[in-house]
Amino acid sequence: MDIEKAREYCIAKKGCEECFPFDDVTLVFKVMGKMFAVLSLDNPDMIILKCDAVYALELREKYSAVEPAFHFNKKYWNQIWFGSDVPDELLCSLIDHSLDEVVKKFTKKMREEYAGSN
Repeated sequence: MDIEKAREYCIAKKGCEECFPFDDVTLVFKVMGKMFAVLSLDNPDMIILKCDAVYALELREKYSAVEPAFHFNKKYWNQIWFGSDVPDELLCSLIDHSLDEVVKKFTKKMREEYAGSN
């Protein structure tokens, strides 16, 4: 996978919006205003994703390409290097997992709104 394919996969997610809230090189993907993925145009070789805390540790132990994310809560956020030992299918699954982690923290009202969105 590369940055273009990762962006295409993220932006295709239900309710996804992309923005540059931090600077003009950090592309953030949000759903209902909550961040689930980050791509850096300055460092196009990785993606930052939210993860269940236990699963995050398991991934870091198993794959050299998975590391705690710099500038994020390292308990829940991983940075994953493209073109390494993480297969594309797993990377897609991890993007889905990140989105699921965000959605499950929504309030009931937000979940209902998200469920009804296109």
